[in-house]
Amino acid sequence: MTNQELDPEDAKIITLARSTRARTGAAEGAGVRDTMGRTYTAATVNLPSLRLSALRLAVAMAVSSGADGLEAAAVVGEGETLPEEDLAAVADAAGSSVPVLHAGPDGEVRSVLTAG
Repeated sequence: MTNQELDPEDAKIITLARSTRARTGAAEGAGVRDTMGRTYTAATVNLPSLRLSALRLAVAMAVSSGADGLEAAAVVGEGETLPEEDLAAVADAAGSSVPVLHAGPDGEVRSVLTAG
């Protein structure tokens, strides 16, 4: 899938995830969009006592803000794959049909996965 084929709202969460990653210098940036159209972004947390992927943190932020579901998610980073735990977090919050866009640091979508 090329970025020209993306829904503008999906392109937006990729842009926000890229910006979050760049601003923090983290390994990954992620964004999720809830069923109300609100977006949540996060970066990887890598502290001695706390380690969270960007996607799991973005999901946690949405859930803790009262989101009743997710429409889409995006992860931006160098990695070639996403951990199953990341996809499971999206599925827990939204069900198994939610698309998870996996993009490189340049924002180009490498793959579209489904949660769960």
